[in-house]
Amino acid sequence: MEDICAAPRLFPDNAWEGQVKQGLLGDCWFLCACAVLQKSRHLLDQVFPPGQPSWSDQTYCGLFTCRIWQFGQWEEVTIDDRLPCLAGRLCFSRCQREDVFWLPLLEKVYAKVCGSYEHLWAGQVADALVDLTGGLAERWSLKDLAGTSGQQDRPGRGWEQRTCRQLLRLKDRCLISCSVLSPRAGARDLGEFHAFIVSDLRELQSRAGQGILLLRILNPWGRHCWQGLWREGGEGWSQVEPAEESELLSQLQDGEFWVEEEEFLREFEEVTIGYPVTEAGHLQSLYTEKTLCHVQALPGAWVVGQSAGGCRNNSCFPCNPKYWLRLSEPSELCVAVLQRPRKHPAGRARALVGRGPAPSSLLAKDYQAKDYQAVGLHIWKVEKRRVSLPRILSTPPVAGTVCHAYDREVHLHCELSPGYYLAVPSTFLKDMPGQFLLRVFSTGKISLSAVRAVAKGASPGAALPAGEWETLQLRGCWRAGQTAGGSRNFASYLCNPCLPFSVPAGSGPRCIRITLHQHCQLSDSQLHPIGFHVFQVPAAGERRGAGPLLLQEPLLSCVPHRYAQEVSRLCLLSAGTYRVVPSTYLPDTEGSFTVTIATRVDRRSIHSQETLGQVLQEVRDAPAWCGVSACSSCGPSCPSPSSPSSPSQLPESHRAEIPGP
Repeated sequence: MEDICAAPRLFPDNAWEGQVKQGLLGDCWFLCACAVLQKSRHLLDQVFPPGQPSWSDQTYCGLFTCRIWQFGQWEEVTIDDRLPCLAGRLCFSRCQREDVFWLPLLEKVYAKVCGSYEHLWAGQVADALVDLTGGLAERWSLKDLAGTSGQQDRPGRGWEQRTCRQLLRLKDRCLISCSVLSPRAGARDLGEFHAFIVSDLRELQSRAGQGILLLRILNPWGRHCWQGLWREGGEGWSQVEPAEESELLSQLQDGEFWVEEEEFLREFEEVTIGYPVTEAGHLQSLYTEKTLCHVQALPGAWVVGQSAGGCRNNSCFPCNPKYWLRLSEPSELCVAVLQRPRKHPAGRARALVGRGPAPSSLLAKDYQAKDYQAVGLHIWKVEKRRVSLPRILSTPPVAGTVCHAYDREVHLHCELSPGYYLAVPSTFLKDMPGQFLLRVFSTGKISLSAVRAVAKGASPGAALPAGEWETLQLRGCWRAGQTAGGSRNFASYLCNPCLPFSVPAGSGPRCIRITLHQHCQLSDSQLHPIGFHVFQVPAAGERRGAGPLLLQEPLLSCVPHRYAQEVSRLCLLSAGTYRVVPSTYLPDTEGSFTVTIATRVDRRSIHSQETLGQVLQEVRDAPAWCGVSACSSCGPSCPSPSSPSSPSQLPESHRAEIPGP
């Protein structure tokens, strides 16, 4: 380091000395995000742990350690202080004072995380903000801000409050960046695919009494490049008093310039805003300034043939990973789906920002599509004890992203009432693999859990005939002297568990598969002979006890009792109410069991029509039918069957484990 500077320093004495300045590398997106650390000391301490020895300390050994947030956790990265140079000067990023080195060192840390300096060439400001803060960052299209047609959060508050004026109250709380994403006439002064920092906003009164909103823009190139009306000596300053002109122009540093709101909306295409982070580490809402102090996160995956169901255009959409979200009180939420890149995180399928031509290794036609899928997120409100997944997922959600996007992280902002919700992250195309992290930030208390699924091969769901099925499990147990009544050969048969279920109405009889699974090791010495009978409940007898019903002849049976871990019966049942009675052959034979009832779903496969990058259009309402209600005769002490460790192992049957209170 002494070869570059005689007296190097890690941090500056004032903000201007440490201001970012871009070098030969096209990583303006990362440098803009780095400016957030200059706004908040506690964020800087999170990334640069304090107390590390530097060049003036005797204990310094040429190493620095930084922390970068990666897929849900902070990872420590150690580097040496050797930096790329040309002719004795830094060739990549630097600070305004070239004896300050926090920025080029952090750039080297991030290059190590991403794989190389080359992989910093072009990216998204929002991704770097998340990696430096562990929070969230929103991207606002300035075309939508200029108009009134854009709506990202249809059911909740948000889009209607997104205006340039809103940036006034956000400027001191968080980082604001703006970008030029495409080459076009009139944008030559700003470059192409380039990111800037919005360093200040000022609201003035013109001489005519009209309001003027000015934005101070910092170009990471570190030189003046703007020839608009509000340049030094420009015509725009004639609208304000000379004293205000002198004050505002005196604030400009190298690379800064002023633009008026109309120019800003015309010349720039996107704004990126990082959520403010409190000293306690909580995010604050961009819309209400409320603290999102309750946070939950769970990993998941889209697995080909199991849980990669694609978007809502596909009939296999219910196969996607599903999550229960419970709200204890009215809450403002931000729910996000963060993808894990399959390669280095430099590839994006939306427009990237970065100066100059990309290296040849980044020009492959399929480069951008390899790292991330087009991803969306939808949320449905559900009843606590009665869930029909095909019906629920056929109705419009209460909140959802407007479309599937090739972004590393997609998220939605909404306000929800107390209750249970079902969150479903999905890719646009089915059978597209990927891993993700579902994150929920809320003002009120929440709980998040994965919808349990039975792994393929562990239940009869994997052997169901082709088509779409709704599957529900009813758990119970046989206890000696209580619920272990044995087969119909014995008078104690009436004591067996009697589990109710219903068959929804349809165009005709429904295809039903009923399976009885006993929980024990698969060996002849432990297996009991098992079977079951199904009784139809007459309309007049629904409120009567089970005893008289079980004295009648069953509608269908799965007998004789067999020494098997699992027995099943495929049948056609008309709409109505039924009772299934599982039993062992001999009375007082103890054990636990699960009865699985799979109902063939009769509905059209297309619920919506979505084109990638376009707003989702609902095309129909779901047909009205009710699902099968869960019931157990043995209470909470009954042992439950083993469940898979990964929520991503979803068979085509849609098994929903109802959460407890």
